[in-house]
Amino acid sequence: GRGCQLTRPTPASARETPETGTVSLPSRQTLVPVSPESLARAAALLRRDEVCAFPTETVYGLGGSALSPAAIERIYALKGRPKYNPLIVHVADAQAAARLAGGWPAVAQQLADRFWPGPLTLVVPRGAAVPALVSAGRSTMALRVPAHPVALALLRTAGLPLAAPSANRSESVSPTTAAHVLSSLPAVPLILDGGPCPLGIESTVVDLTTVPPRLLRSGALPLRALLALLPDLELPPAAQSLGTGSAGSAAEQAALAAPGMMSRHYAPRAPLWLLAPGQTSLTPAQLAELPPPRGLLTYKPLPELAAHFHQVEQLAPDPQAFAADLYAALHRLDDSGVASIAALTPPPDLDWHAIADRLRRAASR
Repeated sequence: GRGCQLTRPTPASARETPETGTVSLPSRQTLVPVSPESLARAAALLRRDEVCAFPTETVYGLGGSALSPAAIERIYALKGRPKYNPLIVHVADAQAAARLAGGWPAVAQQLADRFWPGPLTLVVPRGAAVPALVSAGRSTMALRVPAHPVALALLRTAGLPLAAPSANRSESVSPTTAAHVLSSLPAVPLILDGGPCPLGIESTVVDLTTVPPRLLRSGALPLRALLALLPDLELPPAAQSLGTGSAGSAAEQAALAAPGMMSRHYAPRAPLWLLAPGQTSLTPAQLAELPPPRGLLTYKPLPELAAHFHQVEQLAPDPQAFAADLYAALHRLDDSGVASIAALTPPPDLDWHAIADRLRRAASR
């Protein structure tokens, strides 16, 4: 169609090579249903500076004691995660967050009262008890209280704050089921299977160490709800230019302060290409750039386009419902054996910008 465009994957800015470690395969079945016994087993692992995977309302997390340098090292090694990419610390309640923090401003308590438990991460000064490795050496730390009964039960059973990034190899598609975790990280000693994650994308991250507060990562907490309480919230350029372009240098700088902000992230195995928001067809030249068999990810029917694709994932047109199935859909496309994926860029609307951010990073090279 006239005016249609296929956005080429944007090159990622220079990155360090992730530091990886040697991991051993488990000697027994590691994916277990949630029960008092499996929670106790997981808590025992965590108290021994080991790790386990567990569900949250956003994605599955790879958890280890946030007070243990050995456990934090294990998380980075298993994920192949670069040491400059900080971790989010999960706690059971706001009181535990305030005790760990090196400072707890009034706005942090206001946000906690309104949105916790829930998919909001707050960046505050790091307390002395928390190893610098959690925060990639920074004087700040990221904290949240998850809104998932299994995550909360594990936090209370273990009696520890848990550093817990997504339970997958660094840069790849985040896991929203226990099976995704097992496929990506077979060396995790224990995976608590709590079913699919209801929200499906990571938490929203807000830096409270700046004036005004600054959005570091858009996520599962709708921005409209956040802006209602924080009308002066500063949005980064990457969030202002919704749906197009690369993550850019501003987001790369933010990667030092928050997880999930590297220019390449959330990426499926098959190369991902972005279609313009109103695109309904492809020219022969554009089609030639997508090696077959092809996968299509869309939020509306595209019959003319779909004829050229081996597998089509049409998700709900509602942004929250779309987000809940986004990563699972990318996993399904990868598992179907497609050699390339085209995704329809969401409309340039505030409600869609967390999804636009994920797709933009997934398409980066």
